[in-house]
Amino acid sequence: MSAVEDRIAELGLTLPDVVPPLAAYQPAVRSGAYVYTSGQLPMVDGKLPVTGKVGAEVTPEEAKELAARCALNGLAAVKAVVGDLDRVVRVVKVVGFVASAPDFTGQPAVINGTSELLGEILGDRGVHARSAVGVAVLPLDAPVEVEFLVEVSD
Repeated sequence: MSAVEDRIAELGLTLPDVVPPLAAYQPAVRSGAYVYTSGQLPMVDGKLPVTGKVGAEVTPEEAKELAARCALNGLAAVKAVVGDLDRVVRVVKVVGFVASAPDFTGQPAVINGTSELLGEILGDRGVHARSAVGVAVLPLDAPVEVEFLVEVSD
């Protein structure tokens, strides 16, 4: 196991299998020194543990935990492309989408679930630029979806 995967285990987490695509795309693609992930839903064993809008059917706290799951799914997609998460130089950018009730404005706090977990796992390499966007609906009625751009070494 890599040092990054050891750190994931120290946190009491497990790197999941790559979530199979739901349509015509790849979970992650490498171009030069960068890996771009597709939007990662918070799938657990092939299913969404919760559906609905944040601020209505889903609490912000639940959504933050789901955003952390998106981060793990994204790291699994990166590993599938580069073979070893120790090759991650840094997370460059995170874009998080939050399916929001009309009056919900806490999208940044929800996507902190992704940002904080990447920091816990990767340390300074996990510090990134970020956008947190509220949307009306996401695929499969997921509460959150996250994509990221990672720089990797050869």
